[in-house]
Amino acid sequence: MVYGLGNAFKSLNTYYQEKTTRIRNSLSPSRPSMSETTAEGSSSSSRASTTIPSTPNMDSTPTVEDPTQNGNNGMSRDEFRQYGKETVDYIVDYLENIQKRRVVPAIEPGYLKDLIPSEAPNAPESFESVMEDFEKLIMPGITHWQHPRFHAYFPAGNSFPSIIADMLSDAIGCVGFSWAACPAMTELELIMLDWFGKMIGLPAEFLPLTENGKGGGVIQSSASECNFVTLLAARFEIMKELRQRFPFVEEGLLLSKLIAYCSKEAHSSVEKACMIGMVKLRILETDSKFRLRGETLRNAIQEDRNLGLIPFFVSTTLGTTSCCSFDVLSEIGPICKENELWLHVDAAYSGSAFICPEFRPLMNGIEYAMSFNTNPNKWLLINFDCSTMWVRDRFKLTQALVVDPLYLQHSWMDKSIDYRHWGIPLSRRFRSLKLWFVIRMYGIDGLQKYIREHVRLAKKMETLLRADAKFEIVNEVIMGLVCFRMKGDDELNQTLLTRLNASGRIHMVPASLGDRFVIRFCVCAENATDKDIEVAYEIISQATQHVLHDSVKAAIAEEDEEAVALEEMVADLNISETPEKVLARQNSANAETGQRLERQLSKEEILAQKQHESLAKKRSFLVRMVSDPKCYNPKIVRHLNMANHRKMSQDLYRDRTLMQTISHSQRPNRLSQSPGSAGSAFFDDDDDRVVADVQTGLQTPI
Repeated sequence: MVYGLGNAFKSLNTYYQEKTTRIRNSLSPSRPSMSETTAEGSSSSSRASTTIPSTPNMDSTPTVEDPTQNGNNGMSRDEFRQYGKETVDYIVDYLENIQKRRVVPAIEPGYLKDLIPSEAPNAPESFESVMEDFEKLIMPGITHWQHPRFHAYFPAGNSFPSIIADMLSDAIGCVGFSWAACPAMTELELIMLDWFGKMIGLPAEFLPLTENGKGGGVIQSSASECNFVTLLAARFEIMKELRQRFPFVEEGLLLSKLIAYCSKEAHSSVEKACMIGMVKLRILETDSKFRLRGETLRNAIQEDRNLGLIPFFVSTTLGTTSCCSFDVLSEIGPICKENELWLHVDAAYSGSAFICPEFRPLMNGIEYAMSFNTNPNKWLLINFDCSTMWVRDRFKLTQALVVDPLYLQHSWMDKSIDYRHWGIPLSRRFRSLKLWFVIRMYGIDGLQKYIREHVRLAKKMETLLRADAKFEIVNEVIMGLVCFRMKGDDELNQTLLTRLNASGRIHMVPASLGDRFVIRFCVCAENATDKDIEVAYEIISQATQHVLHDSVKAAIAEEDEEAVALEEMVADLNISETPEKVLARQNSANAETGQRLERQLSKEEILAQKQHESLAKKRSFLVRMVSDPKCYNPKIVRHLNMANHRKMSQDLYRDRTLMQTISHSQRPNRLSQSPGSAGSAFFDDDDDRVVADVQTGLQTPI
């Protein structure tokens, strides 16, 4: 019996020793290389980077078998420990050495189609092979937004605290559509919106934790969603009033009378919101600093009321996408209040800068607003997606979006907020977690320093460009964006941007300001330095020299070939042929010569030449798409070609008039024409009209 009891104690002691070893290994796991196996990794040195608090009564918890150990469920817990650490190392190495990569990829659409199998694999593949293909196939197609010479669009917020918060959010894997679905998600979101609202100086009426207040905030996915849901709320409010005033009028007729307003520099998401919301939109002109002014809005409202339309919504912008201009809220706000219009303020980029007191005067007039949004995922080191939005009256927002089936109700609805009533999607991610991590780990002082450094670097680039006689600055540099152009025509500036992006050393995008093609330079990298700005200026300056040199050579060549060579050819031949015929015959002769030369080339040389041309075309596609977007974006076509619109319209009218004149000369009696004949349907002899050279500003409802 004693012998048996001794064996029992010995077995129990062995069990606890093995369990203690497993716990110690889990708290101090090894970090083998990505090519080593799990077994090899478990025998490596046990090195912990952080201390994980142990769970109470961990030793008394029975061992739970890992259901993924059979190898058919993707990844086991032990493998996740190993590969997770290796992935973190990969991320750190990537960001540390990102400057060694091209900023933009040298690929064309569909490049992955021939590299990835057309069918999904039946058998599981190893993590090593997946990561190998990630580096070999995916990375060559990545535009590196965190690159120190990425100066396009706006910053894409990124920081290690935000990445860690997203990892934890993904691990929790909850869907917080209501308070009951995940109480901590709703509670933290309320507190973060109260924190952040106070940081940027919003009036207390907007803050969610103001005592007896009707305001509130929510984190949406993007500024586009903020613009859309606020327009829906404004539309619901005005339609509710119109239904009471005109109970016997069809809602469709009432809806067709609604009209919203924004400036010419407002984001395209406003136009899309009105298109989906089935309301008219009037796009208003801006002043010399690309700002919407109060008098412009007042005149537009009066004109539309005289036409029988019903103004209801105004979208203003603090920090426009094209040039970071600021609409004058102090003038627009009183007009909106006087006319009972919903005033929305979109500060997607610049709103984060209001944590610095010196920029808050740009918000003067915010007290008239009904809603406000800004994107921490742009300029506050938060990874996408995280767009914060506040409303003065949360009930006006939720009544436009509430749908309340029984299966989503819970017993705490009278004491809590359910964010499913604040936006379009039902499902929501734990976005407030990364806002909490970043604000705590940087502090307000650290975030202010980051914003001010970007502004200083933008001012430095402005100074360098102003000192160079080849450039001009187009916008007022207030934040981290500089809009510049070469002193020349649009074609020259477009050539410059194409050359810059084609180099792969820098990346920028264009904008249209005052019907002129400009290049946007935005400070984006978190740790951007003076050296980065100086290197960027040197790249721009060198490319400009090449463009100017090439343009001079092209002009001389064009004159020589078309004006001199052709005339000499005709004189030498001493024939009566026109220059056009001579040129056509010369081109034909050149083609025959080219064919003879091609026949002399070997098959290998011809294939190499074609492969080189194909590769050059592939590499230039993305550059051409970004640098010359008018070829791909009809909206940009409208803006860039507005200067030529009047001339084209007059040419069209001239051609039609000429055709009509010829027709009349053949048939003198104009009354003999049928009403539907060509020409008479559009113009008559006394009609001297031409097509309008500007937009009407009215978008018809769908």
